[in-house]
Amino acid sequence: MKRIASFSVDHDKIGKGMYISRIDGDITSFDLRTRVPNKGDYMDNVTMHSVEHMLATFLRNGEIGKNVIYFGPMGCRTGFYLLTRDLEPMAVLEALKAALAATVAHEGAVFGATRKECGNYLELDIAAAKKECAAYLAVLQEHKGDFSYANE
Repeated sequence: MKRIASFSVDHDKIGKGMYISRIDGDITSFDLRTRVPNKGDYMDNVTMHSVEHMLATFLRNGEIGKNVIYFGPMGCRTGFYLLTRDLEPMAVLEALKAALAATVAHEGAVFGATRKECGNYLELDIAAAKKECAAYLAVLQEHKGDFSYANE
């Protein structure tokens, strides 16, 4: 069986950051790494779920919204995937930073935090989302525009 691209990257060499995982035609898959893989520091489900609700909402309602195909968590709990169509990576980076900042500044509950809107609405916490987004925003403020993995 053919090995998928994400298993070809040495995860012991991935740091926090934003990477291009793959490009398929006009679709770019970004690896948004909020945690260092294999270090034992993983997002808990409440944090991961809360960040997903906030960033998915802000990204889809922001400058790049019509080009966002998917935003969601990695099963390993060390980050998120963001798939976009027809966008330059720097535009995605700037939109992501804006969404992170908006989450940190948000007053009120997590978006979609009702029983009608979410299948696990009790596991949402705006404080957890703000903390994770603030930490990741600090990482992305240092991003120099290189979206490749260090071990490529």
